[in-house]
Amino acid sequence: MSTADRFRAAVDRRDLAALGELFTEDIRLYSPVKFTPFEGKPMVMALFQVLLRTFEDFRYIGDHTGTSQTSSDDASAPSAVLIFRATVAGKEIHGMDLLHFADDGLIKEITVMVRPQSAVRALGEAVLTGLVADGLVPAPQGQ
Repeated sequence: MSTADRFRAAVDRRDLAALGELFTEDIRLYSPVKFTPFEGKPMVMALFQVLLRTFEDFRYIGDHTGTSQTSSDDASAPSAVLIFRATVAGKEIHGMDLLHFADDGLIKEITVMVRPQSAVRALGEAVLTGLVADGLVPAPQGQ
């Protein structure tokens, strides 16, 4: 079973331990709601804990494999795109997870793209609430 298949199965099962086995220690996750990436396995794992709680009716509906340049070093790497649908705060989301693999087959970079803009806002608010609740980021001023 490929790493992308194992990733998809772990997300489907909401299995954080299985996800953790698939990530490099220095993984980066590029989010549609934050300009700079989430960096390092502990932070990406914490983010996935929030995401798995936040998404409703999450399902992968397609995939593509090939190669593409990574965001971190512009090197060409084996990659997979997993296409998904979900709901967050009543908003339907269409999205893609772009996975880049290291030489050992582990996931070294994830770029998440979602649409439409109203869903991006709803996702950003829900993720921020989850990160604050888990003590991973401070509450925004005025809250």
